Amino acid sequence: MIPAIQEWPPETAEKYRRAGYWRGRTFGQSLSEWVASGPDRTALVCGQRRWTYAELDARATSLASAFLGLGLLPGDRALVHLPNILEFFSVSFGLFRAGIIPVFALPAHRASEICHFANGSEATAYIIPATHDRFDYRELATEVCDRVPRIRHVIVAGEAGPHKALGELESTPLRAHPKLSPSDVALMQLSGGSTGLSKLIPRTHDDYIYSFEASAEICRLDDSSVYLGALPIAHNFPMSSPGTFGTLSAGGTVVLTPSPRPDVAFPIIERERVSITGLVPPLALIWIEAAAKSRHDLSSLQVLQVGGAKLATEVARRIGPALGVRLQQVFGMAEGLVNYTRFDDPDEVVLNTQGRPISCDDEVRIVDDEDRPVVRGTPGHLLTRGPYTIRAYHNAPEANARAFTPDGFYRTGDIVEETADGYLIVRGRATDQINRGGEKISAEEVEDHLLAHPQIHDAVIVSAPDEYLGERSCAFVIPREPPSKPVQFKADLKGWIRKRGLAAYKVPDQIRLVDRFPSTGVGKINRKRLRAALRASLTPPAAEQREGND
Repeated sequence: MIPAIQEWPPETAEKYRRAGYWRGRTFGQSLSEWVASGPDRTALVCGQRRWTYAELDARATSLASAFLGLGLLPGDRALVHLPNILEFFSVSFGLFRAGIIPVFALPAHRASEICHFANGSEATAYIIPATHDRFDYRELATEVCDRVPRIRHVIVAGEAGPHKALGELESTPLRAHPKLSPSDVALMQLSGGSTGLSKLIPRTHDDYIYSFEASAEICRLDDSSVYLGALPIAHNFPMSSPGTFGTLSAGGTVVLTPSPRPDVAFPIIERERVSITGLVPPLALIWIEAAAKSRHDLSSLQVLQVGGAKLATEVARRIGPALGVRLQQVFGMAEGLVNYTRFDDPDEVVLNTQGRPISCDDEVRIVDDEDRPVVRGTPGHLLTRGPYTIRAYHNAPEANARAFTPDGFYRTGDIVEETADGYLIVRGRATDQINRGGEKISAEEVEDHLLAHPQIHDAVIVSAPDEYLGERSCAFVIPREPPSKPVQFKADLKGWIRKRGLAAYKVPDQIRLVDRFPSTGVGKINRKRLRAALRASLTPPAAEQREGND
């Protein structure tokens, strides 16, 4: 098995330790500290279920023993594919304590992505819910195990069927847990996948704990804070910015909702007196509109964070008055760098920028296409390195050569400009990645699936502007033969892609049939011209639905 490592140059690592960023603690040790500060405080709430810090600790400790008892070893990887349920935390901290590395997948991922993550991480265990959102994950697990024989254990939160039940493991007798190093890889997250399928992001105990503890301090969390996990909590944003982990580190309470829809989330905010949560821009817009009609008491909500995609200034301006909250813009990435607007920033900064970095040792370079620094205030490519930004993806030498400079700066793929005060304004993406309401789509990945269709000669995916989602996807397709029924052909093609095992958000929002693609001077497909064509004559989604294309 390829070792999971994340290394900084020795002198850089020592600098971060001296500065107090890396405090030499593991996740297991951190949880023990949080419990010692108040074992009877409520840590987690999901529906009618409530766990104290002591209960979370006890469940995590038992599961750590259970995972080791199954024959899993420190350094092994377990694919964690859980929705917003309490077991996400007992499983995660159980794996942390056992030294087994969780690889966090999102509930929307399906067979194609899961098999890729399992193969790339060399996972030997797969942890799932029985069902969620009308989808049976046990059937998915059976398919994944057939395709990835390395997976020896499927563990199910709920009715297990032919697999192992998580509930039965929680009563495992305790056994000795391994001694871990804070510089060990603690977890793996998934890249946005700007080229091809997502890459694996190894995060160490030291760097990730610093990230969410510093975030909690910036966001002024304490033991009275109540954080609503509205987005899928396996995402980096609701996990650590400051998210669920940051809230627990501050002694607060994490409340989970199965859906961020206002009709689901608003009653929970009222009942649990939620004080802070995070949304992506499309959801923020839905909440703004719903709040005007809602009878629920949202007065406990003090801070609404918005991140995951660029927030339009006009939408930002409406959030405070509509919801009675303080807006905090968040811009970051699972690879590391996270930026926040601060609570004492003037309105102009909060409304018009995406914040400044967590740390004074977050190094930011903004360069042109030739890697030359641009004049401040000029848009350019964002490069960064720092105490919680990775230096390499897991087992991806070609991607690492593209994504990191020789001196360790990560190429984020974002186009930004920097203000005189060090705040960043996001202007767009330099890659062919599509940011659909905060969900990242690799054009190359979806194109590969389209090109597998026997009736397609060529295909290109580009982004189209969308007032609601920020961006949506459009597939330009050259059929091998002109279809006799174009509308039916496009509808069938969408259905075919869904059956390939892709997450639903990756299915193209629009499909356009064309005879050829515009090309650049050197014969490459000119994606800029395709995007320009969309902007010039954009088919509204509603019109496509009338055509039967959706």
